Amino acid sequence: MGFFSVNKRPIKPLLRRRQVHASLPTEVQTEAQAEARSDIRPAGSGNASSDAGTSRQPPADPLPLYRDVSANEAVLRAVFHNCTDVVFRTVWVDDVHRLLLVYIDGVVDQKRLEDEILRPLIYEFVPAYPLMTSLHHAIRAQLLPIAQTSTVSSIHEVVDNIVKCNSVILSDGEDVALVLGNKSWTGRGVEEPAAETVVRGPREGFTETLRVNTSLIRRRIRNPKLKMEALVLGTVTYTDVVIAYIEGVAREDILNELRTRLGRIEIDSVLESGYVEGMIQDNPFSPFPQIQNTERPDVVAAALLDGRIAILVDGTPFVLLLPMTFWMSLEASEDYYERFLYANAIRVVRMIFLLMSLFFPSLYVAVTTFHPQMLPTQLLLTFASAREPSPLPAVVEALIMEFTFEGLREAGVRLPRAVGSAISIVGALVIGQAAVQAGIVSAPIVIVVASTGIASFAIPRYSFSIPFRMLRFPLLILAGTLGFYGIAVGLIAIMIHVVSLRSFGVPYFSPIAPFNARSAKNLVVRPPIWTMHRRSDKLTGGKSKRMPKGQGPRKPRERVE
Repeated sequence: MGFFSVNKRPIKPLLRRRQVHASLPTEVQTEAQAEARSDIRPAGSGNASSDAGTSRQPPADPLPLYRDVSANEAVLRAVFHNCTDVVFRTVWVDDVHRLLLVYIDGVVDQKRLEDEILRPLIYEFVPAYPLMTSLHHAIRAQLLPIAQTSTVSSIHEVVDNIVKCNSVILSDGEDVALVLGNKSWTGRGVEEPAAETVVRGPREGFTETLRVNTSLIRRRIRNPKLKMEALVLGTVTYTDVVIAYIEGVAREDILNELRTRLGRIEIDSVLESGYVEGMIQDNPFSPFPQIQNTERPDVVAAALLDGRIAILVDGTPFVLLLPMTFWMSLEASEDYYERFLYANAIRVVRMIFLLMSLFFPSLYVAVTTFHPQMLPTQLLLTFASAREPSPLPAVVEALIMEFTFEGLREAGVRLPRAVGSAISIVGALVIGQAAVQAGIVSAPIVIVVASTGIASFAIPRYSFSIPFRMLRFPLLILAGTLGFYGIAVGLIAIMIHVVSLRSFGVPYFSPIAPFNARSAKNLVVRPPIWTMHRRSDKLTGGKSKRMPKGQGPRKPRERVE
């Protein structure tokens, strides 16, 4: 507690006010206000000179709605000039009242628009209206079968809701507008995420639709303590963002720090959660990610239950989880779905491959260049005979092969799926074999680099494997110049950096540094579920229990025949 300052200012009003002011160009506001004040006067204001004392004073909001729907339409048409997808539909009800329906074509449910808005307004309005005191109240309460409705009183709020894919109804004689939540668009269905496949576990993955993603989390945590705070980022894109956490489990100081960091963001567009991640992480110059991303709802639900906080961004299936530690990156969701004996065996293999992905090429270069006495004689002679045709030092061979392997991997990702794998296989086999036969590189270095590449794929998080790929190159240079001493210097530098990192105040290398014995039992070895009584102290402040003791399986008292 108390390792960073806490700002408790509400974020939503600040963001909303900023976006509302940014939604209208200054010239449009000035032009619209001048037009409205000179030619179109609010209903009931009468003559300007005689009603100077009772006419509408300049409100706090720079552009309120007028009672004349034509005035509001003129302002909206000026705002949405050259926006051919914005529809202005005039509806006359009872041959007296004029309504103006404004929406963006393609982002609202057309069938609901026709059946639940236009049809009742045109055919059912007369019997409903006399029962109510105001037009918008009658429409909202007795006419339209739409659950999400609200009223707004300024042009800025109307524009804000239109660009957020809502429909707006303005009526003659009233200075409020009715907002109808009937947004709808075509989106991708719920599918298994390609980057986080599992053998055992749910097959659902997040989509690009925010409300679908929140429903996938809510389906797994059916508790009112699951909170989802909404805000909007991006002064041009108006991207919806949701902060999800479990009240009483997540630490309040981390939550307040997150709100403060999000409140400081001033950016025109947020097209992916990576925009948010880049602006709220603790150390942007570190190769290690301090915020986890995932496409799996079960991973997010498990993280929320552990006291972590999720950030969902509309338009992307990648959800951010924070805080993040080094050891969380090595956990896979299957670790908790499989039996703990099998999960522990896989974890040990994963740890070995993690070290191999970082140090294997460097160790090969150091041994063959500076410390050949560490190899058995027969193996040393084999390496020497294999390297004899190559005129290049081992470190240069390793760098060439590492660059080639990274290039092939990148090409395989960027190429179309139908040809990407074929190009990678052909490139790896043909180029590798040709390079060995030409004497450019030796056969052992091909084996070393290929094994290192396979080892890097064993890391569960793709974003966490990238720093190991990056750090492999400076370690290769250190090993090629100083041998084991260079590798030791590189390892010490990496450890100092990792230990000094923090993710929203939580030490990145915890619970090893600083050491916490109670939380450290679920690092390399995953204990049985019934022994995990408590959540992590660093994530919950040590105040939250997961289950009471004594929940382990027991043998039946009587033998079952």
